[in-house]
Amino acid sequence: MNYYNIITSTDELTVVSEYTPTYKTAADYQSEVDLEREFVEILTEQGYERLHITNEAALITNLRHQLEIINNFTFTDDEWGRFFSGCIANNAESIVAKTRKIQDDHVQVLRRDDGSTKNISPPQEEYPQQSFASDKSI
Repeated sequence: MNYYNIITSTDELTVVSEYTPTYKTAADYQSEVDLEREFVEILTEQGYERLHITNEAALITNLRHQLEIINNFTFTDDEWGRFFSGCIANNAESIVAKTRKIQDDHVQVLRRDDGSTKNISPPQEEYPQQSFASDKSI
């Protein structure tokens, strides 16, 4: 049986691709641990750096570091505190509002210590430093 994947869709047109899936059965059961180990190996071979993030503080520190690299900018501790609590982890926003911000309004304005402003944005295409976290203890 053939399947169709929608590649893109607008009001005027839809582009689809057709493929016939190949069915194969595994000789042995692959555990979740083995699957994760293989995935980590593939990412490492592709040049990604493995990060060992084991708690929320390390995750937030890595987020700050990655945003600084991407935006070629170094936050002061006060700037980061305002930006993180106001734009990223704002307790007054619902999960839907936070999701919408990430997907639709991803460029955020940072009010700097000197009163000036700076646009802070996530990567648009490719991360300058490829890294991934694989520890599940967060």
